[in-house]
Amino acid sequence: MLSSRAMTIEDLEQVLSIEYSTFSNPWSKSSFVNELTHNDHSRYLVLLSDDCIVAYGGIWHVLDEAHITTIAVDPKFQRQGLGQIMLELLLTKAVSCGAADITLEVRESNLAAIKLYQKNGFFIGGRRVRYYSDNNEDALVMWKRDINKHQKIKKMVNKNA
Repeated sequence: MLSSRAMTIEDLEQVLSIEYSTFSNPWSKSSFVNELTHNDHSRYLVLLSDDCIVAYGGIWHVLDEAHITTIAVDPKFQRQGLGQIMLELLLTKAVSCGAADITLEVRESNLAAIKLYQKNGFFIGGRRVRYYSDNNEDALVMWKRDINKHQKIKKMVNKNA
């Protein structure tokens, strides 16, 4: 059974295990602690299967925009649609915070993530040259506009299905 909730400091052992097994340039524990305790603009969620964290993600919300800071799925649970679920949770959270638009950066080599974002209405709006410090890879800047409208349509479609 899947459930979701806000990330807490107590989750960091499991979150960091996923972080270090997923990313070549992982965030540190202190980065997560700062996000959870000192950043008034951040919202982080965990997705659980029973009591085990299988995915997590976060956004920053400033005025009418949101920025997806991270999404990760435990490698043991990838290719099961959990990235899609986490993305939908983050979009819903962004709408509830008052965001109209949402953006993110993604490695240009991360074709699976780019496909997921495009499937969900994101478009490539720019490039950050040599954005990633571990290998100087470019980041694609992706946007989704008017997310409130898209989320309402999705709810109507799901309700009538």
